[in-house]
Amino acid sequence: MEKDFLYKEIIKLKDEKNAVILAHNYQVPEVQDIADFLGDSLGLSIEAGKTSADVIVFCGVHFMAETASIISPKKKVLIPDLEAGCSLASSINIKQLKEWKVKHPGAIVVSYVNTTADVKAESDYCVTSSNAVKVVNSIPADKEILFLPDKYLGNYIEMVTGRKMIIWDGACHVHEKIGNVVFKDIQVKYPDAEFLIHPECGCSTSCLVRSQTEPHGDRMKIFSTEGMLRYAKSSESKSFVVATEIGILHRMKKIAPEKSFYPVSEKSVCEYMKTITLEKLYYSLLYDQFEVKVPEEIAIRASTPIQRMLEIV
Repeated sequence: MEKDFLYKEIIKLKDEKNAVILAHNYQVPEVQDIADFLGDSLGLSIEAGKTSADVIVFCGVHFMAETASIISPKKKVLIPDLEAGCSLASSINIKQLKEWKVKHPGAIVVSYVNTTADVKAESDYCVTSSNAVKVVNSIPADKEILFLPDKYLGNYIEMVTGRKMIIWDGACHVHEKIGNVVFKDIQVKYPDAEFLIHPECGCSTSCLVRSQTEPHGDRMKIFSTEGMLRYAKSSESKSFVVATEIGILHRMKKIAPEKSFYPVSEKSVCEYMKTITLEKLYYSLLYDQFEVKVPEEIAIRASTPIQRMLEIV
């Protein structure tokens, strides 16, 4: 089906059903362009909680749709493709978390939002890359912290806060590969560029050290995706090398068309995020497919750590 037809029909269906389309920064450009709200995990969660729409169509991955269902239990939450999973969320399951907690009685469990609903239900706090440092700093110093599932974000938080945590050995398959990038070669290619680096990247801690110790290290900036967008728009620099999933480049070019953006690697692609297409979005609205509904018992328990996440921004 042609893009113009799909756009027209999606807008029509959205009005008929009082629906809102939420899309993550890593979605394909066509989906980003028709979304009512674009953002990172935190921004999308906030929007899911305050929307007056009856239907939320979540163009992201499954754990994000689950989070929206928990935040807005009376809304119908749809995801256009059930195969839109997450390698990071899959790196820990509820059985593993319960066994981990038994080994560390009394510990505070801090879960990255990239986790399943049942894992959130066993957690004390949820965090995003935008507010993880603030959340960890808010926990009393005498409390042991179990941080999951992203080891790179956990190591970065330890370095920034000076707070020792016990960290799960999980990672995003896209961001983990960025740890193998030779930044000096890229600096030669783009000598005037600033580097925007996501804290999930395998290089985040080494880049933090380099930013403080090397000549021109101040060109390395570590941000969440929304932080990257804000910085890119306000910075006086004209070119940026971006170390995260390449979907964000589309939005960057729209908010700062006079600037140049380059991916740290053309291979930084999340195939799960890219499963959602304009056509699948259309069918999701047309047939109310596929609904994501978290069981009430899990949703009630998971809502507490999510609410704590939303209160610390």
